[in-house]
Amino acid sequence: MSEKLVREWKKVFVGDLGYIAHELKETVKPKALIFLDAPMGAGKTTFAKRFISDDETFSPSYAVLSETHSVLHADFYRLKAAEEIYHLELPLYLEDKSYFLVEWGRPYLNTLLKELPEDFEVFSMKIHVNSETQKEDDDKASFSRNFSLYKINDL
Repeated sequence: MSEKLVREWKKVFVGDLGYIAHELKETVKPKALIFLDAPMGAGKTTFAKRFISDDETFSPSYAVLSETHSVLHADFYRLKAAEEIYHLELPLYLEDKSYFLVEWGRPYLNTLLKELPEDFEVFSMKIHVNSETQKEDDDKASFSRNFSLYKINDL
């Protein structure tokens, strides 16, 4: 498996996320799994809300999956084992979806590939908070992040 850098965005603030989401949709055509890779509190769910264009979207941390429009949003933070993914019946959810955003999903890549429709491409959006002094409970609007999009190849 290899990753190829596709696109980068530097010094992104919360107010820029709608623009980044729009550019991501122009870059990554439908039928894509996009891992949102970032530490706790870096803004994965906030970015997912902008991508989905729905401020009512919630973190699916407790429900694991959230369906909105043509996007399936998953948060695997609470999963204990890869086998739990099979119980989610992802192929049923993904039949009519254009994008599948997954938080905390990279450890489950091999299992997800077995559940993913063949026409889906796989990407990783890595989010890096620019200041090490920022904390999860700080005002997230006041600090910037860097976003790097990678295409995952040779699956």
